[in-house]
Amino acid sequence: MPGAISLIRDQYTTLHLPTPPPNITDSCYIVTGANTGLGYECTKHLLLMGVRRIILAVRTPSKGEAALATLRRETGRSAAGEVWELDLTSLDSVEAFSKRLANLDRLDALICNAGVIMSQYRAVEGHETTLQVNVVATMLLAFRAMPKLQESAKKVGIQPRLTIVSSDQAFSDNVKLCVEKIAGEGNVFEVLSEEQNFDAIATYPRTKLLEIYIVRELAGLLPLSSTGVIVNTVSPGLCYSELDRNQGFLMKIMVKVFRALLARSTEKGSRTLLQAGFAGANSHGKYCSECKIRE
Repeated sequence: MPGAISLIRDQYTTLHLPTPPPNITDSCYIVTGANTGLGYECTKHLLLMGVRRIILAVRTPSKGEAALATLRRETGRSAAGEVWELDLTSLDSVEAFSKRLANLDRLDALICNAGVIMSQYRAVEGHETTLQVNVVATMLLAFRAMPKLQESAKKVGIQPRLTIVSSDQAFSDNVKLCVEKIAGEGNVFEVLSEEQNFDAIATYPRTKLLEIYIVRELAGLLPLSSTGVIVNTVSPGLCYSELDRNQGFLMKIMVKVFRALLARSTEKGSRTLLQAGFAGANSHGKYCSECKIRE
């Protein structure tokens, strides 16, 4: 996580609403976790910008439909949007969702925003839940989406984006050292899924660092020159959101105080997602924050 001075500076940086690509009215976007928080505000902006087709990928369809109804009222796009079920705690759900991508006529961007923080250890499908949702299932979705993104690049003549929402918490020296140490002990996923290695504070940033590492590796294996697909990560910074919904009482109080002092609004945070989702070729394999390409 950045130092105190840089954190305060970043949090108070003015974030301008990014200019959409000229083909936005012909485009198709998917936003995961779109029924609430950053995903909701990102989806709302895309609708207001005139996106032709937008898919809200959500765990609970009824909540997605309720969010879509509100979005339609707020944007005046009474017939826009559709809800697809995507449960990132289930790899079968990810596979089922991915199969539906084949039926799309094009896919301009997949913004993988959904994530989770856990206050207690819980395993799902052999992985610790934070690791399953933030890394294993999210990256499986990213890999499965690549054929449709590549097809869209060739067929439509566009540069589709695959954007993974990460966090600046990933850059803590302690987080880096821990992940590097674990990598030297064997299978990272297996080690991080062991109950004795769970940490209510550290597990989330570890998964966010893994996302960044994987995206950089993916960008190297799938160069833009051969795929036509831009792959990047983005940190929205500290925002008001429901990400801490699974945290314990004391942690929620601490987060509430911290947010009251420094957090940006969910709407402003969503602008960072749009920046990465609209970013050009120079963002391939890179990490974005404060609506800029950082590293």
